[in-house]
Amino acid sequence: MKTKTIEVAGVSAAPGTKTSRVIDLTLAGVATKMPLFVINGQQDGPVVVITAAIHGSEYVGTAAATQLAKTLDPAQVHGAVVIVPVCSMTAFVKRAIYLAPPDDKNLNRCFPGKADGSFAEQLAHWITTNLISRADIYMDLHGGDMNEALVPFSIVKRTGNAELDAKAVELARIFGLPNLVVSEVKGSTVAAAADAGVLAVLTEVGGQGLWSAAEVEQMGDGLRRVMTHYGCAALPAPPAPPSRILEAFEWLRSSHDGMFYPLCRVGDEVKKGQKLGYVTDYLGNLVQEAISPCDGVVLFLVTTLAMNNNDPLLAVGA
Repeated sequence: MKTKTIEVAGVSAAPGTKTSRVIDLTLAGVATKMPLFVINGQQDGPVVVITAAIHGSEYVGTAAATQLAKTLDPAQVHGAVVIVPVCSMTAFVKRAIYLAPPDDKNLNRCFPGKADGSFAEQLAHWITTNLISRADIYMDLHGGDMNEALVPFSIVKRTGNAELDAKAVELARIFGLPNLVVSEVKGSTVAAAADAGVLAVLTEVGGQGLWSAAEVEQMGDGLRRVMTHYGCAALPAPPAPPSRILEAFEWLRSSHDGMFYPLCRVGDEVKKGQKLGYVTDYLGNLVQEAISPCDGVVLFLVTTLAMNNNDPLLAVGA
C-alpha cells in the first residue's frame, strides 16, 4: 500500500486519486498554459511521464494522451502517471509548424534547456526539471507536422551505456511501432532523458494535421502495452508487432526558397543515389535535386508545394 501524495508543479494527487488542471506559466516574460494530469495509484510502482505537442501541430499524440488521461482509473495504477497532452501551447494555439512563438525556435532542439534562456529554452528547462527528471519511464508522443506525411516510427538515443541502450530498445519494441530508429536527435526530449539516465522513447504516428481514430488507437495501444509491461497498469492492447531496427536517420533539407516536387512516398524503399525529388525556384527553374544518401526507407516527407531554405524535404531511415 502506498501512502505518499505526488505533486508536480503545484498539482498534487493523494494515493488513489486523479487531479487535472491547466497551469499558468511565465517564461522569459511570456505567459503560457499547460494542461496537466496527475494520476496517483494506491500501490507502489514506476512513475510514467507522457508528453505530447512538443511540436504544436502534431495531433495524434495529443489525442491519445488526452484519451488515456481521461479514462485511466487510479485504482488501476501501480505507481503514478503524469500526462501533459500539450507542452507547447504557444505553438498549438497558432497551429504553428516546427517553430514555437514567440522566439521561433524548435522546442525539440532546445533540451535540456536553460533556466535563463529564451522562451523555448526556458520551456525545455521547465519540462526537463518538472517532468522528465521525475520519470522512471518517459514517452514523448510526436507525429508528422502539419506539412508532413509519415510512416510510424520510434526513436531512442544510443548513449554508449549498453544496459540503458538495450532497455531503451526494449521499451520501443514494446511500444510496437514498425520502424525503430537508434540514433540521436540533438537537443530533443529523448536525448535529454537518456543523458539523465531516464528510460525514454520518442514515438511518431500521423501527420498532415490529421488524427484518425486508427492512428490514435495505434498510439494508445503503444502506451497501454508499455504501462502493462512495466507493471504500472494492466490495460488491454494487442501484442506488439515486430519493429525493424534502423541505425541511421538521414535528413535532406532544402537549400533554396521555392517549390518542392517529391518523386517518392513515405514507406518507399530507396537506394543510395536515387533521385527522391527536386526543388525549383518561383519561376519553375530547377535549383536542387534531392538525392538519397543511403539505402533505406522514407520515414517522413514534406507534402506542401511551398518550400523554404533549410526546411526539411524528407528523411531516410537506414
